[in-house]
This record gives sequence, C-alpha cells and structure tokens, in this order.
Amino acid sequence: MTDFTKTKAMFDIPAGVIYLDGNSLGPLPKDAPVRVANMLKDEWGEMLISGWNKAGWMEQPTRVGNRIASLIGAEENSVVMGDTLSIKVYQAVASALELNPERKVILSDNGNFPTDLYMTGGLIRSLNDGHQLQTVNPEDVEDAIDDTVAVLLLTEIDYRTGRKHDMKRLTEKAHAAGVITIWDLAHSAGALPVKLSECNADFAIGCTYKYLNGGPGSPAFIYVAPRHADKVRPALSGWLGHDAPFAFDLDYKAGRGIERMRVGTPPVIALTVLETALDIWDMADINDVRTKSIELCDLFIKEVEARCPQLTLDTPRDGAGRGSQVSFQFADGYAAMQALIAHGVVGDFRAPDTMRFGFTPLYIDKTDVLAAVDILENILTNSLWDTAEFKTKSAVT
Repeated sequence: MTDFTKTKAMFDIPAGVIYLDGNSLGPLPKDAPVRVANMLKDEWGEMLISGWNKAGWMEQPTRVGNRIASLIGAEENSVVMGDTLSIKVYQAVASALELNPERKVILSDNGNFPTDLYMTGGLIRSLNDGHQLQTVNPEDVEDAIDDTVAVLLLTEIDYRTGRKHDMKRLTEKAHAAGVITIWDLAHSAGALPVKLSECNADFAIGCTYKYLNGGPGSPAFIYVAPRHADKVRPALSGWLGHDAPFAFDLDYKAGRGIERMRVGTPPVIALTVLETALDIWDMADINDVRTKSIELCDLFIKEVEARCPQLTLDTPRDGAGRGSQVSFQFADGYAAMQALIAHGVVGDFRAPDTMRFGFTPLYIDKTDVLAAVDILENILTNSLWDTAEFKTKSAVT
C-alpha cells in the first residue's frame, strides 16, 4: 500500500496553500534543488563536456523514458524523452500517416487540447497532399471510425471536463478498421493506470510537468509500439535520432527502435529534476493513486454540490469515466478562481466558464478537500469574487 502521508512530505508546498492545480503544473519535489545543485557542481562543473559520457547524459532520455514506461504500461525501450509535447504530436502524426499512406483523414474530437489540433493542421498544410482533420464530439468518436480514417488522434482525458476515453475499446475499433492510433497522455500519466501495451496502442505522447511533477517546461515523451519502432520514419530527423550521430554523416540514417524519435540535445538539467520526481513515484502504486483519486474527487463533488449551488458540474460523475480532476461551470468562474487563489486554494480556469480542480493523492488528502470547499463556499456565498481585482485577467489563466 502506498503511504500517502510519506509522499506528501516529499513536496515543497507553501504554508497555507491547498494546491489543486497539479493537473496543470505539479509542485516542487523537496529534493530537486539539492539534486540539481549537485548535478550542476559535480557533473557540469567538474566533468564539463565529459559529463555526456561520465555522467550518462547522452543515455538519460532513454533511461528516464524507461521509468516513464513503467507508469504507462509500455514495453521496455519503447519510450524516449525530449522536446515539447507539441513537437511529439507532430512526430507521432507524421509517422502514423506514413504507415497508412492511402488514407487522408485524421480523426480527433473537439475536446482535444488545441495544440494537438494546431500541430496536426500545420502538418497537413505542409504536406499539401489532401489530408484533412476531422473533429467530432467526444461521444461520437467511436461511430466516426471507419475505413476512410488514417489516424485516430485522441487525448485520453479531456483537459477541460476530465472525461475519459476508453482506450482499449477505441483502439480495438480503430484497428478493426485499419486505423493507426495516437494517444495523448498529458492528463493520464501519473493520474491513472495506463496500459499502452495491453491496449495495443500504436503511438502515445505526453508531458511530464503535470502529475509527474517534472517542473515547468519539463521534457515530453513519445511512445512507439515495438512492432512499428524499426520502420517508422522520423519526420523530424534530428542528429541525435541518427544511427551514428558522432559519425557526422551528411546522409540521415535513422537510429534503432525508439532512439530514432530523438531530435535534439537532451535537456539534462530538466531531466534531472524529473528523475527526482520519479523517485517519489517509486514510492507509489499507481492503482492506489487511482483509488484515492476517485475518493477525493467524489468527496469534492458531493460537498460542492451540497454547499455551492451556483456551480454546475462539468465532469463525469462516475469516477471510472473521468481522470483525476473535477470541473465546475460558473459564469464568473475566472473571478471566482482568482478569489480562491487569493484565499489559498489554487486551481485554474479554462475559457469560457470552467473552474478546474486537480486531485493528486501524492500530496492532497481528505482534509485538504474539505478545507478547500469551506473556502469556496465562503467566496461564493458572500460574493467575494465580485471585485475589479479578481476580474482582471492575467496572461496565464
């Protein structure tokens, strides 16, 4: 059993703050500053450029990728780190389309995170080969899968509502129709058990700064099923995806397996922070995390609906049908969220009217949930949000 009291003590959360925004940016692991300082001094400082060999910097993307793989049900040496999630979306869609060259439709849903759709649209314009991006309502995805579709691109957990797609069922339906699947795990990895291998997924991508607590801008990951790994062509043919990067061959030859999906120089400092966060994950069982997450979300929904009738639930009530977040709609949601933050409860807002709360059992417990609802009730009952200060929007909401 996971000792959540112990994991909670491993994070540096400011006094007086209830942090319900780990679904957007996880908090700082307490050991990270010392770990990074040691890396800077003992590795970069002492080893200089030899750190690429002596400190294992060059192998770090694959080493960390294998640690991520254990959290997302992936095979060993099928995940590699690097770049941003947007770049990984581009890589995955480009490679997937080449596996299905006779078809031109990329199917997604209108609840997908915009960057997935933006990157896909940009790729389509660059290819200029008749491809089209088709988006449907999330509940209509299954019926839209047919033999005209080349690629199914879905985020497993809807970033706004928390609605969960059934990966196994949709992947089976896609494969039966000859469709290649790409799963965005940005709101899944570290939130619930993911079973890429068991579900027979083709590609997956995800970020590490949310539930995995890797820090702002921490590197993304990409998964390629082993059956595809040695035949996919990396559209972004970076020098570290080359089979022999230090041969400095002017002709590109793709590396073996997942290594070919590397692009540029690894972000060593950021990966070091992520490794520190993954040490905490070594103390946790993802199934325990999922069970506790559902309990905390259920409690939050029950208490908010009983005490804050101004809000409307915008998240599936059934725990099995959602991720590790709860969203409520409120016409003045932005101002209400700013008031909450000012009173020590940190969530976030998603346009046009969604107040979003993340529940991460590694550092959130029942006491936090009840205290957060107390503050929320006070803000709404007394209209504490109704001030010019809280209605002025910042660049990041």
